[in-house]
Amino acid sequence: MHSLAEFLIIAVAVTLTPGPATATILRLAARDGRRAALAATAGNSVGVLIWGSLSALGVSALILASQLAFDALRIAGAAVLIAIGLRSLFGRPRGDGPLAGTGQRRAAGWRSGLLTSVSNPKLAVFFVALFPQFIAPGSAVLPYALAMAGVIVLLDVLWFSVLALGVDRARTALTPRVHRGMERFTGAVMVGLGVRLATESR
Repeated sequence: MHSLAEFLIIAVAVTLTPGPATATILRLAARDGRRAALAATAGNSVGVLIWGSLSALGVSALILASQLAFDALRIAGAAVLIAIGLRSLFGRPRGDGPLAGTGQRRAAGWRSGLLTSVSNPKLAVFFVALFPQFIAPGSAVLPYALAMAGVIVLLDVLWFSVLALGVDRARTALTPRVHRGMERFTGAVMVGLGVRLATESR
C-alpha cells in the first residue's frame, strides 16, 4: 500500500492534466461566464463521486472486464464529446441576453459537466487502477474510495474554479468575435478528444 503523500501527488497530477472536463470548463467560462463554468464543475464532481462509488462496489471492474461494455461506454463518451464540440463549432453564438447568468445556463452547465464526467471511461480505468494501491487489505472499501474521490473532487473544484474565474475576467475585456473564436477553439478541442477516445484502445 502506498502512502498518502504519493496519492496526493497522483491526484494533483491528474487534476492538472488537461482533458474533457478541462475543455468543458474553459468552453463554458468563455461562452457563458463563471457561473455556468462553476456549475459544470459541480456536475463534474458528482460524476467523479459516481465513478468512485461504482469502482468501490466493483461495477467499474466489471465494465473493464467486458470488452463490449467498455467499448460501448467508450463510444458513448466519444459521441458526447464530439456532439458538444460540434455544437460549439457550428451552433449559433450566444449573446449576453437575458438568459446570461440565469439558472437556465447554470443548469445546462451542470448537466454538461455531469455528462462529460460519467461518459468518460478513463475515470473507470483510473479508479480501478488507483484504489487497490491505497486501500489496506481487509479495510472497508467504500469509505476509503469515497474519501479518495472526495480529495480528487476538492482538487478539481479548486483548479477549475481558478480556470473559470480567470477566463471569465478575460472574457469581459474581449470582443464578441474573440469570444466566438475561443468557443470554436474549445469546440475543436472537444471534437479532437472525442475522436481520440473513439479510436484508441485501452
